[in-house]
Amino acid sequence: MTTPEPFPSNPYPSGSYPDAVPPVKKLRRSSNDKMIAGICGGLATYFGVDATWIRVAFVASILLPGPQVLLYLLLWLIIPQD
Repeated sequence: MTTPEPFPSNPYPSGSYPDAVPPVKKLRRSSNDKMIAGICGGLATYFGVDATWIRVAFVASILLPGPQVLLYLLLWLIIPQD
């Protein structure tokens, strides 16, 4: 029967650790791309789309019944500034 080999003390030589964990995306209000509070610009940056599409969708959603303006105000209070 053979003896098992010991584990290496450092499996990643010279500090080259694998990039197993992707960077964390954080939702923030945009300070550069804003018209009122930066909510649409921040959402656009988070989802990787143009801010114009988020703004058009928001304006179109105001035509529908629902608490869109209250949601915008709530997001203004909750989402931190960039």
